[in-house]
Amino acid sequence: MGTARAGSMKWLAVAAVLLVAAVAEGADLAHRQQAVNRLLYRIHSPILSKFPELKQLSNSFDPRGNAGSCKDGGNAVNHLMDELDAGRLLEQHHWFSLFNTRQREEALMLVDVLLNCENFETFVGKAAFFRERMNEGEFVYAIYVAVSHSDFMQDVVLPPLYEVTPHMFTNSEVLDRAYTAKMTQTPGEFHMDFTGSKKNKEQRVAYFGEDIGMNSHHVHWHMDFPFWWHGDEIDRKGELFFWAHHQLTVRFDAERLSNYLPPVDELYWDRPIKEGFAPHTNYKYGGEFPTRPDNKNFEDVDGVARIRDMKEMESRIRDAIAHGYVDKSDGSHIDIDNNHGIDVLGAAIESSTSSVNPSYYGALHNQAHRVLGAQADPHGKFNMPPGVMEHFETATRDPSFFRLHKYMDNIFKEHKDKLPPYTADDLKYDNVEISDVDIDELSTFFEDFEFDLGNSLDTADNVKHVDVHAHIPRLNHKPFHYNIHYHADHDDTVSIRVYLTPVRDENGIKMHIDENRWHAIMIDNFWAEVKAGTHNIRRSSFDSSVTIQDRVSFEELISKADEAVENNHPLEVNSGRSCGHPHNLLLPKGNKEGVEFWLNVHVTSGDDAARADLHSNDYDGNHGYCGIHGKAYPDKRPMGYPFDRRIPDLRVVKNLPNFFGKTVRVYHKEGH
Repeated sequence: MGTARAGSMKWLAVAAVLLVAAVAEGADLAHRQQAVNRLLYRIHSPILSKFPELKQLSNSFDPRGNAGSCKDGGNAVNHLMDELDAGRLLEQHHWFSLFNTRQREEALMLVDVLLNCENFETFVGKAAFFRERMNEGEFVYAIYVAVSHSDFMQDVVLPPLYEVTPHMFTNSEVLDRAYTAKMTQTPGEFHMDFTGSKKNKEQRVAYFGEDIGMNSHHVHWHMDFPFWWHGDEIDRKGELFFWAHHQLTVRFDAERLSNYLPPVDELYWDRPIKEGFAPHTNYKYGGEFPTRPDNKNFEDVDGVARIRDMKEMESRIRDAIAHGYVDKSDGSHIDIDNNHGIDVLGAAIESSTSSVNPSYYGALHNQAHRVLGAQADPHGKFNMPPGVMEHFETATRDPSFFRLHKYMDNIFKEHKDKLPPYTADDLKYDNVEISDVDIDELSTFFEDFEFDLGNSLDTADNVKHVDVHAHIPRLNHKPFHYNIHYHADHDDTVSIRVYLTPVRDENGIKMHIDENRWHAIMIDNFWAEVKAGTHNIRRSSFDSSVTIQDRVSFEELISKADEAVENNHPLEVNSGRSCGHPHNLLLPKGNKEGVEFWLNVHVTSGDDAARADLHSNDYDGNHGYCGIHGKAYPDKRPMGYPFDRRIPDLRVVKNLPNFFGKTVRVYHKEGH
């Protein structure tokens, strides 16, 4: 007991040096930000001596000696320490995959430890201790999840993952050149191409699945809404799983349209995987990501699933849709032919801890990721590491990701198509009549984006720092505004949903509304106040509630936090969640002639809002695909409303005064 207390007093003194000095000046956030930055800096190397307080804390902190600062009385940390002391944890310098059951258990042990901390002093002490003793991938995952969900960490900005673990986002050819630059002490700026060649038609849309903002959004979505979550219930989590991935799928199809490709075909368990994939990416430790050849037949994956198991899971889910109810584990039923049904189905298909009967319905989505990822070595004959589909940050790089989610999306559509179409009464709002919507020219272009590769390189106290950066072309668009011209009978708060929907298919044939409505891309969803009389609402593309701007670079975060701490000033940095569709991909790529889209604006009552202040508080402005952290999803209506159900006749929406549609074109301009 004496040793534990002495150790505890020592780490408390160090933590005080790290954190307490500027609390009275309102700069506590700067200290928290600085500590998180330093915990993630050069994650594959020991804590550097230039961070002496953190390094000392990693050596002096006694994880078992501070039960009073743990919400659970120290149970979580004692369990993790037992595993560490027994040598049962994954070693450092080894790949990590969340889909690996044991590795996930270990990462979640640390998540549990961190989320049970009563204060940040305890948080940083435990984090520093386990950083030096746990697998790096497990540690990074735990830190990102814990910071995302901890009450006292909500203002801390997480560094972009593509600069913390660049090897998961960067082609191996570029990293080879970065290593050479480090060894020769020569700064380098390296251009990165997308995988594949022009011989592969899928290369035309690689810019979408390989966009680092897209990769980041996908992994952060699954951190904000983890399938393993056992904490407080997350509102409409199953429906959000459907909605976020549905929007990824329809956006991918829109990109294919502008590149003269047909919509992506769904996955079939009894047919070959038509498109192969060569990731051109290496693990930091563990070799290359496996390559899958073209026309690969599905094989059972040892220790994961048989293909007949996948078919059985699908069959049980489709049976539930046909019957209109799911079977709970206690034998009772839950009706799903209603607005709530999509939430129940989403949880069952993923499968998350919200699933009402995981032993019966299985985990179709999660197991499919594992099965697809292991097709290069399904029987472990070559001891290959996990494929790109077995990591949320790399999955969208593989074209089979979108085939898998088209397959899932079609199951969801089967359920949605069973529901009765909305009537005019379900859609109308008598107070507002939209007379017109004018919008600036919509155009896209490619521009280079730079990010830092430094964290991918090994370092030490006596090794000089070398600047190495990658440059990659990314799709972007010219900023635009639109004006909604309306007449209102009286003042009110209203809900506004804005969609872009392809007008024609890949053959240039105009689609019926009941066909193209499932391809509707939400570009905004917001609340506003209308005034009696004739007025207009002006909205900027930058205000979109479905996208986020690129994250502050790791280098800038470090610089600003260090400067704020040194000068005892509050930290000034753009915060906000990391979950959100990348703003540069708000618009699908156009072409020279202009791809036709139907611009749809639907105004309904402000009573659709789950919170009364949404017209004046955008809650970080990214709720469209990611909800509001810790709160109810802001729109009470089904996600995708009014296009989530069948529309047998265009006149149902065309004659609504509160609904407006017009054809617009999206152009693409080279050499912007």
